[in-house]
Amino acid sequence: MLWNWYTVDSCFISKTWHNTSKGMFASSCIGVVLLVIALEFLRRAGKEYDRFIVAQFAKPLSSSNHVGSSASSDFDHHKNSGTTSTATAAHVPASPQRFRPSIVQQAIRALLHMLQFAVAYFVMLLAMYYNGYMIICIFIGAFIGYFIFGYESFAVNQAGQDRLQPNATVCCG
Repeated sequence: MLWNWYTVDSCFISKTWHNTSKGMFASSCIGVVLLVIALEFLRRAGKEYDRFIVAQFAKPLSSSNHVGSSASSDFDHHKNSGTTSTATAAHVPASPQRFRPSIVQQAIRALLHMLQFAVAYFVMLLAMYYNGYMIICIFIGAFIGYFIFGYESFAVNQAGQDRLQPNATVCCG
């Protein structure tokens, strides 16, 4: 496999993907751009689904913690108001809650991951043809896809540092 710039009579993945005209090759390039955009969509869909199921889990917790915290603070206020002790009730920060998705939620997460993995490998196979136009189309698709689906707000802590999780681009997914 050598670097090439073939357009007409180029073949990708199988015998049936044989470009016999410039129009077919242009359609292939557009298809590759759309495929990489779809990959970025799947990456975002996986993130959003994880956020959705965590929010579902946290919803009942936040309502019970809100009621419990206001009741306990009222109790502490009444208990300490009658005494002259300078000791105050220590507020222990709540330990982080652990969450394990249900079987159905995990199956959906696995399906999204599998689709993402399959599309990423397909894109990798296209890149391995070393066709300059296809590689450029992959880059264009990655740019457009991330521009559309990677556009989200960031949580910034009080020290001014981003609280982003590392999201390194790794091979094939």
